[in-house]
Amino acid sequence: MSAAKTTYVEGIGRRKTSSARVRLTPASKTEVIVNGKPLNEYFGNLSHQKDVLSVLDTKDAGIEHYSITAKVYGGGISSQAEAIRLGIARALVKEKADRRSPLKLLGFLKRDPRSVERKKFGLRKARKRPAWSKR
Repeated sequence: MSAAKTTYVEGIGRRKTSSARVRLTPASKTEVIVNGKPLNEYFGNLSHQKDVLSVLDTKDAGIEHYSITAKVYGGGISSQAEAIRLGIARALVKEKADRRSPLKLLGFLKRDPRSVERKKFGLRKARKRPAWSKR
């Protein structure tokens, strides 16, 4: 087993409750596999597919073709797509450090901290209250 054949760079991306472990392997053409399925099969919605691949379209970053494998779990489809995008961006920077500034300018390296606020006792949801009645 040669070391050159199994060379990959790994990046971890998170969003809401989704986590994605992404592996980039240099290849002759770009292909993305998510949880053992091709990208267009896993993400039926075209906007989610574009969201995942938007990092690879970055100008001035010198991004070649990669075989991308992602293991993603938790959350919903949108947050999984954004977690994969962050994982790809982090792996690209780990592979070549001079890609950091163009990716950072476009906001691909920023982890979105927003998540669902917890439900409080006495309330119906995080902030929704029962109707107040005077009598």
